[in-house]
Amino acid sequence: MLEGAKSMGAEAATIASAGAVVVIGNLFSSLIHSLAQSSSLAKQLFGYAILGIALTKAIASFASMMAFFISFVF
Repeated sequence: MLEGAKSMGAEAATIASAGAVVVIGNLFSSLIHSLAQSSSLAKQLFGYAILGIALTKAIASFASMMAFFISFVF
């Protein structure tokens, strides 16, 4: 039973990593769309996009860490 719970926890953390990839794709898509509409705000929009990507990658890294933690420590 414990082995099944470990597997489910690791799978949930892996799904969170896949969700982060989708979010990063949406961020780049929105950035390109916004730059096409208003190129005068390019520097500000790029800064916001990089911040969003960094925060999303931090969440993905945390989810991966939790997957390894659940799999190998418990």
